Amino acid sequence: MSKRDPKRLPHDFHLWTAVSSTVEPLRRKALMKLGTGTLPVPAADPEPNVKAPPKPVGPGKPFLPPYQPPKSLAPVPDKAVDPAIHKKVRRGRIEIEGRIDLHGMTQAEAREALRRYVGICAARGDRTILVITGKGAKTDNDYIAAMTERGILRTMLPIWLSEPGLAHLISGWSLAARGHGGEGAWYVRLRRS
Repeated sequence: MSKRDPKRLPHDFHLWTAVSSTVEPLRRKALMKLGTGTLPVPAADPEPNVKAPPKPVGPGKPFLPPYQPPKSLAPVPDKAVDPAIHKKVRRGRIEIEGRIDLHGMTQAEAREALRRYVGICAARGDRTILVITGKGAKTDNDYIAAMTERGILRTMLPIWLSEPGLAHLISGWSLAARGHGGEGAWYVRLRRS
């Protein structure tokens, strides 16, 4: 490898000097304490309130705050399908007696179609149905206003199932397995008549 001539400056040296004159060193105070810094000592800056790092709890383990799950937008009663039943449905040991697809419907249309379909399935004696809501349309520009409307049917389904008109027919619901639609579908378990 050839050595650079120490007398020859790089072609962008003027850029480097312009940028370096606007940058403040990170360890200014440490250099001043050591006496090796060549920068002028500025007037005493009031130090901001900085919290000390958490003290270790136990043998060398730092204290961490407990995990806080994200808060949902609407409080929804938890009526999950029994895990054993969910596992059997997911593996195909319990048959899905009915399916309804709510894609392309407005909220009002989807709510009414769901109410009618659940009533029909309950009258027939079905126990497990699959409600397909979709994951929600993705937008090209995912800014916060577009994200609040993403997947509205998926968000509203648990609320609709817990309303007084349907709650007496439903024993529980949970997200479907990947083979049945994943996050875009729900298993709904009906009560025995």
